[in-house]
Amino acid sequence: MKKDQMILGRRGMLRLAACLGVAVTARLLSTGEAGTPGRPAGPPPPAGPDLPAPGAAGPGAVGPGAAGAPAAVGLRPSTYRLQPLTEGGRTGVGRPLPPVRHRPFLELPDLGRTMVLTFDDGPDPAYTPGILRTLRDHDVRAMFFVCGEMADAHRDLLREIADDGHVIGNHSWSHPQMTKLTRSGIRGELERTSEVVEETVGATPLWYRAPYGAWNRHSFELGAEMGMEPLAWTVDSLDWTTPGTGTIVRRVLDGAGPGVVILSHDAGGDRSQSVAALRRYLPRLLDGGYRIAVPHR
Repeated sequence: MKKDQMILGRRGMLRLAACLGVAVTARLLSTGEAGTPGRPAGPPPPAGPDLPAPGAAGPGAVGPGAAGAPAAVGLRPSTYRLQPLTEGGRTGVGRPLPPVRHRPFLELPDLGRTMVLTFDDGPDPAYTPGILRTLRDHDVRAMFFVCGEMADAHRDLLREIADDGHVIGNHSWSHPQMTKLTRSGIRGELERTSEVVEETVGATPLWYRAPYGAWNRHSFELGAEMGMEPLAWTVDSLDWTTPGTGTIVRRVLDGAGPGVVILSHDAGGDRSQSVAALRRYLPRLLDGGYRIAVPHR
């Protein structure tokens, strides 16, 4: 009887161990699923005029068609990192990934006499507030393509940009020439910047712009995998050369037209001329019947 009891005891212990193993395994699988949330929904549309997003072959598409370390246990993985595709090629909440472009958008689809104002390299406490004040005075929205190191140092300004309803785009971390970086180097520049934006304003950028307008296959591929569309510009104000406020104003007004994207800067040097020029050309554009808008995806 003792032998039978010992056998039963051992069998009971094996059954108990098996049950515990199944329970632990089930718990680990459940934890893994719960710890990998999908991409969060983006912020509501800003309280101003929006442009529709360009389609894969829309009129604004100039070239359509055609890992980091694991997160610490118990921490929510950052959603800016490349996410695996689910059925239908969609990320977490159902936002479709954009196609991999061969060229950036140079303009955005027309919606009457609409233009887009963009500012690169900031935010900078010396110049960004002046640009925000002028935009606020005229109740218009713009796009700010921020550099990660500047955004990280001036998160209060980043929040102010978002609170005013402007679109925040990714302009890399340290403004390198992407075509001189490895694929992993490009990924690091884009990911670090998107991480700062997400941590600060609660949403990742949906647009990006390569510094110096230098794009390559890797930047297009990685941008698309991170859910971002590439946007260049139609008119370069060349304000970074500090040609004089009047010259900047003339270049913007001469280049005005439906769907035009204007490139200016709010950091990266002395941008006092850029701030002063915006105060002069923005009311003239509005008086000329142009609508200033931002794209909405």
